[in-house]
Amino acid sequence: MLKLNKISLASIGLYVGGILFVVGFWAYAKGNSTLNLVGFFYGFPILLGGFAFKSSEVTPIPVIVPESEAVVALRDEQETPTQKQLRKDVTRYRYGIKAHLDEILEKLGMSPTNEERPVLTGIYEEISQSEETKGAYSLVLRFHSPLMDFETWQQKQDKLMRFFGPGIVATVAELANKEVDLKLISLVGNE
Repeated sequence: MLKLNKISLASIGLYVGGILFVVGFWAYAKGNSTLNLVGFFYGFPILLGGFAFKSSEVTPIPVIVPESEAVVALRDEQETPTQKQLRKDVTRYRYGIKAHLDEILEKLGMSPTNEERPVLTGIYEEISQSEETKGAYSLVLRFHSPLMDFETWQQKQDKLMRFFGPGIVATVAELANKEVDLKLISLVGNE
C-alpha cells in the first residue's frame, strides 16, 4: 500500500516540473506553440517550487526496530494523542523546519545553538519493562547528542514529562556513542 507520508513533495515537483519543462523545450524546437506554452508556463514554476521544497525538506526519521503485533495492539489501546502526533510527524517529510523536533527542543532549553541541538536519529516502539510502568506502551525517540551531556538530559526529565503532557512518563537512558533514548511511556490503562 502506498503511504502518502513517504512521498516527497519536492521530488514530485522536480520530476513533474522537469518533464514539463523539457517537453516545453522540445515543443519550442518542433514549432508546437501550444505545447511550448504549457511546458514553459506550467513546467518552470512547478520546477522552481520543487527546488524550493527540496531546499527546506527534512526527511522522515527511520524506525530502528520494526513494530511487532503485540506492540501495535498495545499502541491501539494506550497511545496518547501526543505520542500519536509525534510518531506521525517524525516519520513523514516535513518542510520549513531546521530539524525534527527543533522547536520542541528549543522550548525545553535543549537547543542553545543549532550545533548543540541533539539530533533525532530514529524512533521505535516497545512494551515498557521498567518496574513502575511494566507492560505499558512506550514510544522511544533516539537522539545523537554529542555536545549536550547526559546530566543535562536528566535535569530536563521533569520538564520533558510536563511538556509531553498528561498521561505520559518521560525517562531518559544513556547509550554508547553519545546517544540518548527518550522514552515516552503511556499511563493510559496503567493508572
